[in-house]
Amino acid sequence: MSDLTSESLTSLCRLIQTRSVSPVDVLEAHLQRIEQLNPTLNAIVTLAPDAMEKARRAERAINRGEVCGPLHGIPLTVKDTIETAGIRSTSGSVTRADFVPKRDAEAVARLKSAGAIVLGKTNAAEMAMDYTADNPVFGRTNHPHDASLTPGGSSGGEAAAIATFMSPGGIGSDLAGSVRVPAHFCAITGLRPTVGRVPGGGQCPPARGPYALGSVIGPMARTVDDLQLLFRVLVEGPTVQEQPNLIGTGVAWYTDDTVAPVSSETVTAVQTAAGALSRAGLITQEARPPGVERGNQLWLRLFSRTTVVILRSLYAGREHEGGDFVRWRLATADDTPTPSMDDYIQTWLERDQLRDRLLRWMDDKPLLLAPVGATAAVPHGTLKVPAGDTTIGMFRAFSYAQAFTVFDLPVVVVNAGRTREGLPIGVQIAGRPNEEETVLAAARIIEESFK
Repeated sequence: MSDLTSESLTSLCRLIQTRSVSPVDVLEAHLQRIEQLNPTLNAIVTLAPDAMEKARRAERAINRGEVCGPLHGIPLTVKDTIETAGIRSTSGSVTRADFVPKRDAEAVARLKSAGAIVLGKTNAAEMAMDYTADNPVFGRTNHPHDASLTPGGSSGGEAAAIATFMSPGGIGSDLAGSVRVPAHFCAITGLRPTVGRVPGGGQCPPARGPYALGSVIGPMARTVDDLQLLFRVLVEGPTVQEQPNLIGTGVAWYTDDTVAPVSSETVTAVQTAAGALSRAGLITQEARPPGVERGNQLWLRLFSRTTVVILRSLYAGREHEGGDFVRWRLATADDTPTPSMDDYIQTWLERDQLRDRLLRWMDDKPLLLAPVGATAAVPHGTLKVPAGDTTIGMFRAFSYAQAFTVFDLPVVVVNAGRTREGLPIGVQIAGRPNEEETVLAAARIIEESFK
């Protein structure tokens, strides 16, 4: 029954609920797929020991005609930085290599309440700190199309598992693009919700302090319909909402934030996505939103020092056990002066002022369309990427993703093109706070135009 792995998440839900297949069939198919592919990809790092028991229990419930949740019997994967009761949750750190939580993160609990079965945990960058899925505990995850490339990060294992049909969907986390960059690299969809829409507790590093301004848990899947189903469970439970009518809705698209030049192929992908929206009756206009050019610097000023404080706390006395990025970050933390409290407050005030201006600007252009970053998937260990006539650092290359975090906009990434080498190119479609359904509807239009 291995062909079941090619079914979408929503299709699997329908097949199970109509008793066309059993949850045991679905789980076995995915376990077979994992056995075939995971040794090369290293995307799923821990399998749930009770998954088959729960699949059999779900099968019995369906056969008894019990009322079941919208995800009944569906196996899902969870990023290793998100806590799962009874299943090792390491965050890719040697300091947590044997940590087994006693309770689920609330987002995981909501998926389970809807009937989902945790299939396993997926690889991530150590402490979710960079755009890779590489760490000292499990090593690196490879890209689905080319093992010499990274799938992106820090939710790279989740993206690779979903893209290769080892998992029908799951959840990752995002502060600087950690859901969106892997979705872009691996040709899947990912949603960064507005802060607070999806419970963010039960992560390591925790979504506290300044991180609470931007750190979110978000769904990842192969289709926008699957993404929407997961989002509705994570937010509201099994409710059905009317699809928004987007005809006449304004869309501003741009391919130059003045921070990270993008490739001509990326420009073409954004233009193609804008064309799909225009043909569907939306009003598209090339225009750079105000403030996005400050996104990269504001992200660094709001969150970078918090990263240092968190790492120093988590690795106190064990700094030598960190991986390459963690050791480098700790070693270079004081190379630049520590910002004063006044500096931090001034940054926060600037962020709020620019955000207010942006949201007013979005009154007649409530959707924004932009690149995810300057490049498609890159080789493992890449520190600099080509950008126009120069090269820039990996972090700066994804300034487009960072800006939407800084201004707390909901964003969906959806595939919209390929490079000459055949690598996926995703685009971001962002909306006003708490308007995830509108963003999902726009992303669906783009997705359907590429079928």
